[in-house]
Amino acid sequence: MGEVIAPAPPPALDVTDLQVAYGSRTVVDGVSLTISRGEIFGLLGPNGAGKTTTLSAIEGLVKAKSGTLLVDGVHVQQQPLEAKARLGVQLQSSSFQAELPIEQIAKLYGGLYGMKLSNEQIQEGMRDIGLEQERGKRFKQLSGGQQQRLALFVATIHDPLLLLLDEPTAGLDPQSRRGLWRRIERLRGDNRSILLTTHSMEEAQAVCDRVAIIDHGTLLTTGTPAELIDKHEHDPRVVAEAHGAVTLEDVFIGLTGSEIRD
Repeated sequence: MGEVIAPAPPPALDVTDLQVAYGSRTVVDGVSLTISRGEIFGLLGPNGAGKTTTLSAIEGLVKAKSGTLLVDGVHVQQQPLEAKARLGVQLQSSSFQAELPIEQIAKLYGGLYGMKLSNEQIQEGMRDIGLEQERGKRFKQLSGGQQQRLALFVATIHDPLLLLLDEPTAGLDPQSRRGLWRRIERLRGDNRSILLTTHSMEEAQAVCDRVAIIDHGTLLTTGTPAELIDKHEHDPRVVAEAHGAVTLEDVFIGLTGSEIRD
């Protein structure tokens, strides 16, 4: 008998023709994307483009009008608990119990995932995110950047297969931002995958294997940052924005427009 070859595992995320509507207004319209295991994927778009709604649909916080969402092959709409067990989520603004010490917050959320964390594990985790000296502080006493680092720690406390990060470095200083990039790189280990939204083209190029640009709920283009530059560098809209060699930001503004979005 020949060697039995095990089937390849499913993608970390497979989104097919996703549509989300708020009343009569469609905010995500036919989005399809696949994220491989171990891949960092960036979703780029202006304010109101549909980025956060797409993440919310994947998480199961908003109901899709149509389309299919699979996390590790698990149907988000039909098996929500099984799908959520494979997800870690960090939203733009994380709201933990303001009066609790952060080490208690870590233990509390670990318990919600069925994990009993020892004091040594908590201390190691706090050291890893640079909060070892603050672990006795209450959440409200942390700076904005420290709160975001804690939120990322909590989001990964159960070792999820797919991590959803919504503007993870918003409000961070350059040192903290670079530190978070390094942590995101480490998180991709063991075939863990990451879907992040960002307004920073520098971040997208530094961190993401592939990116997609979304606007008005529709995906406009997908590829590696270098591929998107090569693909669109001769587009008149992009050329009009460029000052010298075309950058990813030129592509982004050329495809989505230069008007300021609220």
